[in-house]
Amino acid sequence: MPTSPPSASSPTAPLEFASVFARLSPHVKALDACLREQIQAFEPEVREMADYCIDTSGKRIRPALVFLSGWQDDAVSPALVKVAAVIELVHLATLVHDDIMDEAGLRRGRDTAVKSFGPEAAVLLGDALFAHALHLAAQFPTTAVCSAVGESTRRVCAGEIIQTMRRGTTAITREDYYRVIDLKTAELFRVSCHLGSQLGGYDDDFVAAATIYGRQLGIAYQIFDDLADFFGEEGKIGKTLGTDLVSGKLTLPLLELADALKPTERAALMSEITGQAATNMELRLRQLRELDIFDRVNEALESQLRKGERAIGAFAALPAVPRLLSLAEVLRAQVKLLQP
Repeated sequence: MPTSPPSASSPTAPLEFASVFARLSPHVKALDACLREQIQAFEPEVREMADYCIDTSGKRIRPALVFLSGWQDDAVSPALVKVAAVIELVHLATLVHDDIMDEAGLRRGRDTAVKSFGPEAAVLLGDALFAHALHLAAQFPTTAVCSAVGESTRRVCAGEIIQTMRRGTTAITREDYYRVIDLKTAELFRVSCHLGSQLGGYDDDFVAAATIYGRQLGIAYQIFDDLADFFGEEGKIGKTLGTDLVSGKLTLPLLELADALKPTERAALMSEITGQAATNMELRLRQLRELDIFDRVNEALESQLRKGERAIGAFAALPAVPRLLSLAEVLRAQVKLLQP
């Protein structure tokens, strides 16, 4: 039986984030060098724009999943570095497009690409990042990497399309919500663990289990991100808050809030979602706290994490597993920091 992961209530839990990524420092350094090399492949006129996106790439959670799922020892694997770069480029492209659609001005403490370069240039920059990711994936000796990344890129875009088409509508169920986040967020987590464990030399059984873990962690991560949109502090998380409500996205916190409100209050919230009424952010933030929406959403997040942990529990003796499990603890620690 696998060893139980550390309790999320442990006083050392917030330190897990630093310790996990400190162990990956040589891998991340190699990834940074690889990404810098890719900038030179872009036309001179857009290199500065591509460089700007890479500078704002954040915690590199998806590359970390590649490295940890393929972990055998401390050695840096060139194959894992390259596939991590591919997935990070796809992720960066999605961020550029997300910020255009959300009209977000801030991401990770810096102006977004759309604010810096304008929407027309930004959307084409996102396209260029997508295209170069697939070009880099095609350089592997097997077509399996390019095929997996191409499929995942299509699925991520499909998730964004579905979400975009449903903006400003209220006929959205929890099943609809989970379908969208499975595509637009969990997909890159899933393929990171799939390709990482595969290129790391693990057998098919563990590859399948790691793939499930990545997917469940990705769903949980998006739920966390949706929580942070209302319960975070803009100065700390480095992004514009409240964009989901303003842009008409009915996320899990808002679905839970709608269920908890009286009919007349629920109707008023739905009017804000559809754009028929001005957003009353102060009221909604107060209601989210007074009605204990955080705990309800966190329970759903925990359910996803536990599913992922069960998937790789039988492989506890493998060097990749305790490192993958540590990411679930990292997420729990981050959620705890949001708790009202």
